[in-house]
Parts: sequence; structure tokens; C-alpha cells
Amino acid sequence: GQIIDVTRLTQGEGQYFFGYYDIPAWNASQRYHLCHRVKFWKRIPEKDDIAEIGLIDMKKKEFIPVAETTAWNFQQGAMLQWNPLSPEDEIIFNVRDGEQYKGVILNIETKQKRMLDRPIANVDPTGRYGLSINFNRLFDFRPGYGYAGVKDPYFNENHPKADGVFLIDMKSGKSRLIISLDQIWEYTKNSFKGEDKKILINHITFNTDGTRFVFLVRNFPEDGKSWRTAILTANTDGSDMYVLSNYSYASHYHWRDKEHIVFHAKCAEGSSLGNQLYVLKDKTHEVEAIDPDFFLKDGHCSYSPDREWMLYDSYPDEENYRHLYLYNLKHKKGIELGQYYAYPDIPIDARCDLHPRWNSTGTAISFDSIHEGQRHVYYADLKSIMESIK
Repeated sequence: GQIIDVTRLTQGEGQYFFGYYDIPAWNASQRYHLCHRVKFWKRIPEKDDIAEIGLIDMKKKEFIPVAETTAWNFQQGAMLQWNPLSPEDEIIFNVRDGEQYKGVILNIETKQKRMLDRPIANVDPTGRYGLSINFNRLFDFRPGYGYAGVKDPYFNENHPKADGVFLIDMKSGKSRLIISLDQIWEYTKNSFKGEDKKILINHITFNTDGTRFVFLVRNFPEDGKSWRTAILTANTDGSDMYVLSNYSYASHYHWRDKEHIVFHAKCAEGSSLGNQLYVLKDKTHEVEAIDPDFFLKDGHCSYSPDREWMLYDSYPDEENYRHLYLYNLKHKKGIELGQYYAYPDIPIDARCDLHPRWNSTGTAISFDSIHEGQRHVYYADLKSIMESIK
């Protein structure tokens, strides 16, 4: 079931992947696509497992290694991305330094590097600031998103005052705590009706101009229950915190502009439609569902650069196929681009989601897949298919 031509960008031994769906994979000239290469794919990384950080030369389809790291996972890699301040030749990724994780900014031409005093979870689109969270705590919660091998210093604290959201000055590399887990708990705890819960931050992302960020706070699940998710936003300095949705269901998201965000969520405060793909307006409880007849399940959602299209995927269906979708927001018309087999015998935290992402011109996409029995990065030009849906 392919309606698009797909090119494999990676060849040879090893397992190749980029990582998440909302991080820029290509450099400014589109010559290079970032990539991780590892030696295995059917288990969770351990403390000393190395990921090679590299570039895929889009012309030659060659992998060029430039660095190594032991701070990585299968869902988001080492948070590898281009530096918005130097999007042609500087990359950002995380490393382990003794018992700590740190971010690195590396120039791929001169090999000069600068260290950030904490690991990167997200970089603002203007390149001024980064956000950092506790990857050890995240590993205890979901090994697919944290890093292995360092114990969380706040393991026994449910909502420590010294842990939370850290703001990194990307120029100096220095960071400071701007919102503590304890502050977040005080702000959201009424959801749990007097019960005390251990919480953490799973995902965190700046809006489109770096003025605010969104973050997902989750509780560690107990007695086989699933975790619940609160959606919060705040200014870059941590002020003016707002609860968009208190502990309920919320999953993938993507900022449309500086005050609207698409979310697969329940959005209990503003809607009665249940779990849907919604557009939320920051600092309000205004929500609007996007085509509930097309977006039937949770997927990795991202707007095209011109905001006219939505790229989407799915988790495996009954036959273990993952589906890739494209949707025109203006004409409210969607199409399935293809389906790709997912080997079922891989632990959930080492799974290979498609995580489709746009190039900067919104004309092509790349995605990760294991349908050929090996983890690889794939490319598809969407120009002609987009013409047919307009």
C-alpha cells in the first residue's frame, strides 16, 4: 500500500535512525540530514552503549560519522539537531560526562565544540535558549525517553524543589532552575484529590518564537494503572504558568504559531468529544477538533512550514503495519501515503516509530522504519502528491 516513492537514505551495517518528529533534521542548504548509528535494535540501551552521531550526505546517500555519545535512547536519540543560530554547520546533541549529562554544540566543519552545563531537551527556534529536564528520572518512567546508567538523585522525592525545568543560555552554556517540580505539584495537585504522587516532566517544547513553552507533566503509574498527563505552558523565564489541561489524557503535539498548539488529547475543560486531535489556544480553554473522521487515533502530528498541511502517522495496527498520512488543512482532505511493517518482537521502549518530519521547504519528508528488517532512515518527495490533494 505505497502511493509515494520512498528512497532509503542509509546503507550498510548497523541500525540507523534520526529520532523525533518535531526537530529539524536537515541543515539549511538541505545537503545533510542528521542521523544516529548504533549496533543493535531489539533492546534498550545500557550505560555504555555508544551511538555514533553522523550526517547523511543527501547527494551520495553516505553516512559520515562526526561524534559519539552514550546519552541516547531509541525515541529521541541524543536530541540531535541543528543549531538555529548556525543551521548550516553546527549541531547540538547530548553526551554523558562522568555522572552527568551535558549538551554539546559542535561545528561539523571546524570540529570546535562548546559544552552546555545541562543536557538539551529543546532549543528555542531563535537559538537563544534551551530547556533541560531530568533524563535520569525520565529513564525510570519510560526508558525510551531517558538515558541509562545514572541514578536520579531525587528518586525518593515525589516532587523535589531542586528539580524541574532548567533554562539554558545557549551562548554562555549556563543553566538555572526556572520551575520546580514542587511548584508544578502545588499548581496541579487538586486533580489527585489529596493523594501524593511522584511526578516528572516527559516532553517540553518552545513555541514558534521562543516566548513560551509547553510541557507535559506525568505521574509515575501505580498498581497497573496508566499515568495521567497535565499540559502546562509558561513564559521563557518560567513566569506566568498556565494549566491548559489538568491530569487527564494528552499525547503528541506541535505548535502551529506562538499561541496555538495541536494536541492529541482529551482536553476535558474545553470539549466533550473525548480523545481527539485538537487545536488549543494558549492561556485559554478554547479548543477545536480537527476532523475527527480522519484523525481516528493518536499519531505524531506536525504542521508543514507553511501551516497548510498536517503530517501524521500511526502506531501498529492488528497486522503490525504503521501508517503514514498527509492532510490538507484548508480543504479538510487527507490521504494515506503508505504503510510499513513493524517487527512485533521489539520491546516497547526500543520500538521504531515512523516519526515523520518535514524538510524546511515543506516539499519532502523523512522517517525512520524497520520494515526491511533493519532500522533505516527513508526519504519521500511530496510535491506531486500535494498537487493532487489541493
